[in-house]
Amino acid sequence: MCTHKTPRVVAARRLTTRSGRTESGRFLAEGAQAVREALRHGRVHELFVTEPATRRHGELVREADAIGARVSAIDARAAELLSETVTPQGIAAVCDTVEVPLAEALAGAPRLVAVLVGVADPGNAGTVLRVADAAGADAVLFAGDSVDVHNGKCVRASTGSLFHLPVARGREVEDVLTACSAAGLRLLAADGHAEHALEDGLAGHGGLASPSAWLLGNEAHGLPAEVLARADHTVRVPIYGRAESLNLATAAAVCLYASAMAGAGAARRG
Repeated sequence: MCTHKTPRVVAARRLTTRSGRTESGRFLAEGAQAVREALRHGRVHELFVTEPATRRHGELVREADAIGARVSAIDARAAELLSETVTPQGIAAVCDTVEVPLAEALAGAPRLVAVLVGVADPGNAGTVLRVADAAGADAVLFAGDSVDVHNGKCVRASTGSLFHLPVARGREVEDVLTACSAAGLRLLAADGHAEHALEDGLAGHGGLASPSAWLLGNEAHGLPAEVLARADHTVRVPIYGRAESLNLATAAAVCLYASAMAGAGAARRG
């Protein structure tokens, strides 16, 4: 039985920090759903699990054994230290990081991509990952000074979706935008202060069905002026009620699904 002082647990605990993840090239997937998806995609090196969690999730322990991952029993205190939640589920996996090179994420004529520019909140970032996955996006790109996709809160909010589609990072925003344009994607900026609403702003420009990269900005400040100027089109999600605004993840869902549904409709008509 591993305790909080066991060297492997101490090493895994370091993966709750960005520096620890960067140094090792690994991260922690906490909770049954995240672990399940990590196992299915063959990214797990070691599974830490308490006795109660073993009883609840025996199938995950068997899957870990089947792929040759180390399974380590831990006590409750170790589970607390490996968790970033108030109520730990008692199961966490050490996984390979998921980011791929930008060129790889945009290979193969993508039609729908989400680009997070300077997004700081890991919960929002993880939710956008989940939405992009559900909308059938081809990739999610993190541009500039955006949150680490392997942050524990981001991983949990994605509910496993970070394992389902390519995720890439570009430190220079311009490099990401240039790569998207080179891949044949229109740059569509979502901006709450844009003159044109979603549908109207793209009328006569190929509509929402054209291959597109949606640019989504920081929760508090939106997209920088230079990114807005770089976009092919800038539109806002219309608000018909009295809400002051939409949060990032909700706006991303509307934009990505609008493109996904328009693309599906165009495919049926074709």
